[in-house]
Amino acid sequence: MPERWDPDAAGVLRLPSGRLVRGRGLRHPQPAGADPQFGLYLLGRRPAPTPWPARWVQWKDFRLPTDPGDARDAIVEAWTRSAEERVEVACAGGLGRTGTALACLAVVDGLPPSEAVAFVREHYARRAVETRAQRSLVARFSPVGKDASGDR
Repeated sequence: MPERWDPDAAGVLRLPSGRLVRGRGLRHPQPAGADPQFGLYLLGRRPAPTPWPARWVQWKDFRLPTDPGDARDAIVEAWTRSAEERVEVACAGGLGRTGTALACLAVVDGLPPSEAVAFVREHYARRAVETRAQRSLVARFSPVGKDASGDR
């Protein structure tokens, strides 16, 4: 089994299924420990290259993703990869966009959308998912395109 995130490390969120993902703010130094094996970066501008595979979703601060379908696909990809890889989800500050994506990951993981924001605020950061629009995105999030077998 591949090395996983330390479940007690800063920013690591245990999804309801037990999968671990790390959220963080890119304006802060990279945490000590293992590097991600996949990064999902939620920024208005393309992020700097990383030595690990990464996906960029264009998403300005305090807003919603420019392309909601691309964001959905990227979130589902991050969830799929989290079964075997160390997945990092990050924006500039690590709260609004990152919290929103983490809440959507929880929905993909099987949590009802109505519970996802509270889950992320309890287990990741109490100020996660900063705007009404971000909360609304989580409330209506549907992981269309996940494995047709229904495996979670």
